[in-house]
Amino acid sequence: MCFNFLGMRHALILVGSICLLFLSTPAFAAERVVLKYGIFRESLSVEELSIFAQTGELSRSLRVNLALARQDPKAIRQYLTKPMKVNLVFLDRVLNSQIGNIILAQIIQVISTPSQRANRQALRAPLVLSASQDRQVSLIEIIKNYFTNEVEVDGDRLERAYRQLRRLQTNLQDLFGL
Repeated sequence: MCFNFLGMRHALILVGSICLLFLSTPAFAAERVVLKYGIFRESLSVEELSIFAQTGELSRSLRVNLALARQDPKAIRQYLTKPMKVNLVFLDRVLNSQIGNIILAQIIQVISTPSQRANRQALRAPLVLSASQDRQVSLIEIIKNYFTNEVEVDGDRLERAYRQLRRLQTNLQDLFGL
C-alpha cells in the first residue's frame, strides 16, 4: 500500500512538472548557445545550431568555429541529432537516483548554465521535456529546451555527452527491461 501511494505521488509530481514545463516553455527556452572549443568561444543562436542539426547547413560563424577547432561537422551533427528512446516515467525515476546524478554530473561538464549554478536541476527539466515530446532525447533537443536564455556547450566534449545519454538509455533498459 505504501509503495502504491509513493508511486502515485511520484506520477502526480511528474505530470504536474510536465504541465508546468509545457506552459512555460516559450518564455524560458534557450535563445543563445555559447559554443566552446579550447580557447575559442562563439555565441550563436539556438536557431542557427538547430538549422545545422536539421539540415547540415553551416552558418558562416559556425563553419569558421568548427574549422578553427578542427572539428568534423558531420560528427558534431550526429552527436546533436541522434535520438535515444526513453520512457518518460522511468527517465524521471533514474534522473532522481544516484546513477542519474552521476550521469547528470558528466553531461553537465559539456552542457551547462553560464553561471554554473543549479546545473543538475537545469539539465533535468530539458531532459524530461525532450522525452515528453516524442519519447526520445537528443542533445539538440536538450539545448533547445534549456530554461536559461543562454546555454554553454563544450564542443570538445560533445561526444562525451552523447555517450552519457547512450549510457542513460542503456541503464533505463537494464533497470526496467525496456
